[in-house]
Amino acid sequence: MSLEQDLLNALPQTQCTRCGYPDCAGYARAIVQGEARINQCPPGGQAGIERLAALTGQPALPLNAEHGVEAPRTVVWIDENWCIGCTLCIEACPTDAIVGTHKRMHTVIEPYCTGCELCLPVCPVDCILVENASGEDTGWKAWSGEQADLARSRYAQRQQRLVRAQTEHQSQQAAKARNKLAHLNELTHTDPKDQAGIDRKRTIIEAALARAKARLGR
Repeated sequence: MSLEQDLLNALPQTQCTRCGYPDCAGYARAIVQGEARINQCPPGGQAGIERLAALTGQPALPLNAEHGVEAPRTVVWIDENWCIGCTLCIEACPTDAIVGTHKRMHTVIEPYCTGCELCLPVCPVDCILVENASGEDTGWKAWSGEQADLARSRYAQRQQRLVRAQTEHQSQQAAKARNKLAHLNELTHTDPKDQAGIDRKRTIIEAALARAKARLGR
């Protein structure tokens, strides 16, 4: 097992981005590459820093306050009386812990919530509230290995879902472009006598189709 993988395994998997990287894997990679220090993860706290120190051989420095403070684990809940169903929190949640549909009330599945709080700044009506879920326990005392494994699994599933959705969207866009290209002369807004205009539109559609194919890796 690589050092990067060992470091990733030692992180709490909250995917909160407080370390300055998009996810726990990105932070682990940055440590290996010498771009990040081992004291940038508030959810892991001092115990987490000591884990990373043991793996890297670096001294266990105090948590860098620029990235936050060690605190109890939190979960969020949504005041459904104020929720407007905008879905922005659903899009922000790294573990798909929030369920709901457009213009319908949303709710949080508490076991899946990592306390990352990424949903808070995107809520336009401030209807998401934070609750202490671990009492006085902080860092790894407030967060179990089982919870970290679940969060990591949920995050991976979400990433896979987003990739599938993007691939499906690109496939649909490519199909539309192919259909337009095949019926270019039949489009009602195209003057069949304007060959230059038709050629210009063909060039635009072919370029769009090429971009779609490139994104699909075809």
